[in-house]
Amino acid sequence: MNCMVVDVGNTSTSLGLAQGARITRVARLPGKLRDVAAIERAIRRAGDGKRLDGAVLASVVPAVNRVWLGCLKRATGHPALLVSHRVALGVDVDYPRPESIGADRLANAAGAVARYGAPVIVADFGTAVTFDVVSKDGAYIGGVIGPGLPLMTDYLAERTALLPRITLTGRCGVIGRSTTGAMRIGAHIGYRGMVREITAHLLQRHDLRRARLCATGGYARWALAGAGLPFQIDPDLTLFGLSRIFELNAGRPE
Repeated sequence: MNCMVVDVGNTSTSLGLAQGARITRVARLPGKLRDVAAIERAIRRAGDGKRLDGAVLASVVPAVNRVWLGCLKRATGHPALLVSHRVALGVDVDYPRPESIGADRLANAAGAVARYGAPVIVADFGTAVTFDVVSKDGAYIGGVIGPGLPLMTDYLAERTALLPRITLTGRCGVIGRSTTGAMRIGAHIGYRGMVREITAHLLQRHDLRRARLCATGGYARWALAGAGLPFQIDPDLTLFGLSRIFELNAGRPE
């Protein structure tokens, strides 16, 4: 099975080629992209000339869904599966308003259960940081949402006259010897503390004390460095979860 998997976000979009459990040809595009030519080029590159059996789309930007669905149908010859709580996920959904759960969070839950079992907690470090919880019974039961690293640092640059925009890479010293160094420490150490507290808060629940911890998203490795938390970093977890959802739904459109 060759399936195109696409995760459309606010800041970035990821797509790749799923071949069973393998995710290859991963590309990153700007979020909210609706340029048909750019989308079709990216799909062709990711497809690598292979025959595509279908596509699956997770999107938290409804305004671009029609464009992406059209491009994916032309590329594969099949209507793309649009992820929501209504499709088979491999996990139950025990949540008061399931329609409000982001498709990327559902994909993370599906991928995490398939790879690590249940109970499991998934942290996704993107524009926001989300923690999604699957109970020992294999049900998505909710989670936590906090500000992402780029929101914290971009806000400082936008709302102050002298603080610059910084890159979220590299090691941090103990004491900042420059403005950017001080900001990097504040972002890294402060964020690490937030992640520790949220994780400890979730693990207080008696049926989650033995939960597996996994993390994905572009900032996962940097945010968790030195945190001392047993997170398994899985960069392509969301795309893998999408491929799992595609298989469970036998490629049928919603």
